[in-house]
Amino acid sequence: MLKNSGGRNFEKNLVIFSFTIIPVLLILTFSYYPLLKMFQYSLHDWNGYSVNPKFVGLENYKTVLTNPNYFTVFKTSLYYFIATFFQLAIALLFATILSFKVKFANFWKGILFFPYLLNGVAIGFIFLYFYKGGGTFDTVLKAIGLGDQIHLWLGDRSINNISLAFTSIWRYTGFNFLVFLGAIQSINPEVYEAAEIDGANRWDEFRYIIMPSIRNIIFLNIILGVSGSLSVFDIPYIMTGGSNGTTTFVIQTIDTAFKYNKVGLASAMAIILLIIVIVVSLVQRLATQERKK
Repeated sequence: MLKNSGGRNFEKNLVIFSFTIIPVLLILTFSYYPLLKMFQYSLHDWNGYSVNPKFVGLENYKTVLTNPNYFTVFKTSLYYFIATFFQLAIALLFATILSFKVKFANFWKGILFFPYLLNGVAIGFIFLYFYKGGGTFDTVLKAIGLGDQIHLWLGDRSINNISLAFTSIWRYTGFNFLVFLGAIQSINPEVYEAAEIDGANRWDEFRYIIMPSIRNIIFLNIILGVSGSLSVFDIPYIMTGGSNGTTTFVIQTIDTAFKYNKVGLASAMAIILLIIVIVVSLVQRLATQERKK
């Protein structure tokens, strides 16, 4: 019996190992190994194709942090950073409303989540027509008597990043909405019933039941939103190509690598972005732990 038991344990461990080793090898091959190579490239002056790259140490990092042409493009991320909180507020509002009994609730859920299912390229082209001169947005403004408020939505430096940030809100609100909705619906219905017996209204339920119950989910969405605002790429790249003051740090990194053939410098920029995202994530985690205490 002991021998049979030992044989079964060996077979069980062998199966577990077999199913585990493949994803681990894939992660090591396509995630961690490229990350190590990118860090190696960041220490060299390399154009991407020469055989013997020149070792420069931390010079690339110094260039990124001191040359305003590289690091100051992070100011564009501020538009998306601010937009993140509008996005979360809208998602939380609709998730709260649709968590209660509402007519055609499934229809409204589909409407809110549908933009997230669309490809970023498709969204870029949709909003290119939406914002172009004489396009959908201008037509709507004229129809409601606001024709004098028409601008070059993607050409005016004072407003083009706001237009792009609005596009980002439209695209990603559905994802945050779905996460919030799932968290709210996981709350025990008996809690609401007890609150109603005590005379609580919808605002009281939101303030004293929903918000405390989904606090960790709110922090999770905040960190995802902040990380996303730092690494925005597809919307501005497709709609403006990063021109006219809409360049983000990721667009600048890609242009540095493939347009100007400075792969070593671009690798340093990517490592810096990774470090910033990790620091933001750690700050969020520490803040969450402090709130739990």
